[in-house]
Amino acid sequence: MLRSMTGYGRGEAVGARWRFSVEIRAVNHRFSEVVVRLPRTMLSLEDRVRRLVQAAVSRGRADVFITVEETAAQETAVKVDKGLALAYYKAMKELQADLGLDGAISLDLFVNLPEVFAVEQEQVDPEEWWSLLEQAVLEACQSLVAMREQEGATLVADLKDRLRHMLKLREAIQERVPALMEAYRQRLETRMREMLDNVAIDPQRLAQEVAIFAERSDISEELVRLESHLKQALDCLEASGPMGRRLDFLAQEMFREVNTIGSKGQDEGIAGLVVDLKTELEKVREQVQNIE
Repeated sequence: MLRSMTGYGRGEAVGARWRFSVEIRAVNHRFSEVVVRLPRTMLSLEDRVRRLVQAAVSRGRADVFITVEETAAQETAVKVDKGLALAYYKAMKELQADLGLDGAISLDLFVNLPEVFAVEQEQVDPEEWWSLLEQAVLEACQSLVAMREQEGATLVADLKDRLRHMLKLREAIQERVPALMEAYRQRLETRMREMLDNVAIDPQRLAQEVAIFAERSDISEELVRLESHLKQALDCLEASGPMGRRLDFLAQEMFREVNTIGSKGQDEGIAGLVVDLKTELEKVREQVQNIE
């Protein structure tokens, strides 16, 4: 099933001590780009997260936001540097003696002294986080893919309608080609009679001029290629896997053929049909940019 490149997914995993939340926002992008934003303490897991998301997103930019919340109290400890405290105490006693000061040196004095007291938190190995984080990322990827597939189905339905309409417009142009030659032959004959003052016209010369015009305005090859591109695009919409780049290429080729038909097909009816083709094709090109 074809997917849209835009979408949103969210996943969450809760353990005995940690809760991980993962959000993925995907937008259009010519290539595949995954940007992971997570706490500094988890930077060692960034590449693993990116690989998981890249497995689900083959085209487009995906911004991954990861938050972690502690659900259980973390063990903390207060460390006292007794050696440093003793050094402070001896320095204070020496200063007290030198200055002739009296009074006891209380414990309160040590509380604000640098590096005497230090709060130590338990260090967590990032590997302990991975099983929960992986679960949350995979859930977010599944949610994202489901949304992209849903939007993709809407895009595919719209594109099919437009491509089938373009096939009908192409058939209408094909039907006008014989009439185009006959109309030109009649216009040329009328002009020649006016110029020659109703003198008999050489049928062979008239046929040669019509043949030259027919060769110069022949759009049969362009019509064949346009039909082929349109049918290939419809086949792509029935295929599975990423098809955005191929559809984009086919749309460019269609545009080239339609332009050539418009420049060579010197007929008001064909010109109007070409305008309709270009209008539909422009909408097709816009929609294709949204497909993975």
